[in-house]
Amino acid sequence: MDIKAFLKLLNKYKWILVLVPLTAAVITYFLVRKLPKEYASEAQIATGIVDQSKQVVVGSNQNADYFKVNQQFANIIERMKMQRIMSILSYHLILHDLENPKTAFKSYSKIIDSLGSANLQEVIRIYREKLLKKEVLAVGDNQNKFKLYDIVSSMGYDGESIQKKLNIYRPDNSDFINVYFASVNPQLSSFVVNTLSAEFINNYGQDVNANQNNSIELLDSLLKKKEVAMNQKTAALKEFKMKNGVLNLDKQSEMVYSQISQNEERKAQAIRDIQSNQRAIADINAKLRGNGDAFMGGNTTGDNKTIVSLKNQLKIANDAYIDGNFKLSDKKKIDSISRLIDRVSARISDNNVTDPQASKQGLIQQKLALETTVSQAQGSIRSIDNELSMLKAKYNTMVPFDAGIQNYERDAELATKDYMTSLDTYNQNKTQQNVALKLQIAQVGLPGLALSSKKVMYIALAGISSFFICFFSVFILFLLDHTINNRHQLASATKSPVLGHLNYIENTDRNIRNIWKDNKDEEYSTFKDLLRSLRFEVAEAFAKDGKKILGVTSLEENEGKSFIAGSLVYSFAMMGNKVLLIGGETKVPMSDSKEIAMRQDFQSFLVKREIQIEDLITVLNKNDASSSLLEMQNVNSLKKGFEVLKEQFDVIVIDVDSLKEINKAKEWLLFTEVNIAVFEAGRAVADEEKELIKYIREKPGFIGWVLNKAKLA
Repeated sequence: MDIKAFLKLLNKYKWILVLVPLTAAVITYFLVRKLPKEYASEAQIATGIVDQSKQVVVGSNQNADYFKVNQQFANIIERMKMQRIMSILSYHLILHDLENPKTAFKSYSKIIDSLGSANLQEVIRIYREKLLKKEVLAVGDNQNKFKLYDIVSSMGYDGESIQKKLNIYRPDNSDFINVYFASVNPQLSSFVVNTLSAEFINNYGQDVNANQNNSIELLDSLLKKKEVAMNQKTAALKEFKMKNGVLNLDKQSEMVYSQISQNEERKAQAIRDIQSNQRAIADINAKLRGNGDAFMGGNTTGDNKTIVSLKNQLKIANDAYIDGNFKLSDKKKIDSISRLIDRVSARISDNNVTDPQASKQGLIQQKLALETTVSQAQGSIRSIDNELSMLKAKYNTMVPFDAGIQNYERDAELATKDYMTSLDTYNQNKTQQNVALKLQIAQVGLPGLALSSKKVMYIALAGISSFFICFFSVFILFLLDHTINNRHQLASATKSPVLGHLNYIENTDRNIRNIWKDNKDEEYSTFKDLLRSLRFEVAEAFAKDGKKILGVTSLEENEGKSFIAGSLVYSFAMMGNKVLLIGGETKVPMSDSKEIAMRQDFQSFLVKREIQIEDLITVLNKNDASSSLLEMQNVNSLKKGFEVLKEQFDVIVIDVDSLKEINKAKEWLLFTEVNIAVFEAGRAVADEEKELIKYIREKPGFIGWVLNKAKLA
């Protein structure tokens, strides 16, 4: 953004920026000079949400969620602004004024004055009835013949009017909610904040209690259903146990399984004993068969018969012991026979100390003892198998009961847990109802002093706001203004260099000779200086490669290109150069004469190749009737003609047609060596001109733009 251009625009509208705010401030002063004073009152409600001293359990709220606490306060504040609460306040206000006309907060409105005494009492009755029912006051109440809403609204007691001056807020993250109201009557302000606070606390408590009672009733009904379900599941479990004779199935099955394991271990041990003893008997038999002669000698026939008899008795006693379910008397009999066998065997051993038959008798005795042990073990295996069968049968009968009892126990456990959860929720809600949030008025609103006047603030606001409105209006005009008024804007719009600018001359007699000779007129002096600067830029371009032909064009007609072309011709002539001007609408006087150069046509020159050269300035007029330069002669012939002119003149300036007539301009630009384009200040670049700008910018020999008719500060 061009700051200088914006400042110039501000300077242009400076009186508007001064007068409009001043006028707004004066008008505001007259509007607010009779503004009545306002009196504020503020009540304070204690909530107990963050106050630790009001918590049932000390420290229970120390880790309260910040956002949850803020949400609680926001909910309370929004509930205070509800239409129902505002309607209750409106009823209190209108009833106060209607029932107490001498102490009314405001003068009666025209609607109230139009009511008769009987109608007034009827209106009071209706308002009382609505207050008791806590009905919301709305526009629909105007359907009543008394137009109840309009009566309240005419006194400014409707919810919308009250809330304009009402402010309910929580100060500095405290435990309080402040209710602030300002009005022209101090008693009205205190009445509003106190009535609103009291009515809200009353209604809030009732709503909370009603909601909690509904919740508790619902929870109580649910709790009873859960209790019935729990009792049903527990009774079903008890009945199943009693029906199947099961007290504690887990422990009973565990005991039976333990007995089965013990008996299986006893059986395994008995089998191991039988196998080891049978192996020992086999070894003894082998020894007896292999060494028969070595055991000859001694007479033990009687004792052997005794041992055989005792063994038979032992076998009978052993069978009786097993069949008799292991009686102690049978066990003693077995032990007694075993001792007799041992004594007889010992006697046989003593009698055959030196007898070869003694060793054989010992082996036989061991064999008999082992056979006795094998017989006992085999008998015990039969008893163990019987007991195992009985235990397994008992365990198998418990398996179906186990699956069934698990289902009953699982159902009873789930029902009990569900009941306990409901009971906890019920107890928690009962506790919350007893220790629920209790709002109370911590400080009542009192009539206050008059507030500081806001007249100065209103006046200042009027002036400042109107100033900024004007300022931004000018700024928007500046942003929307795409006109080009200086070199920087032209360079930005064309993306090409700008050689210079020429100021606007208001004098209608813009004769170049008068401009050049006049040294008093400031406009003329500025124009000459700027023209000299432009001449210098063109002369530098001519100095490269000995160029002499300058083409002057523009985007549109009437942008002053012909005047600039004539001015450049006169300017170069003042340097002593022989200058030729081809075309141009401006008559150029000779440098040393007041006479205008005689008329010669460029078309005639092309035919005759003759030109009458004036002292310093020669003019060849273009034939306006000709629509095309190339239709006069071919390109080569035209180039030769220009070569003739270059030999006779130091500078040749061609007033080229505007780029709007692009067909003519292109033909003339074929023969120019240096080109400049003229742009009139104070206008914007049209969309269709952007292609023309691109064309002239890419043209060989184009050195830049000239801003014409510029307004100088």
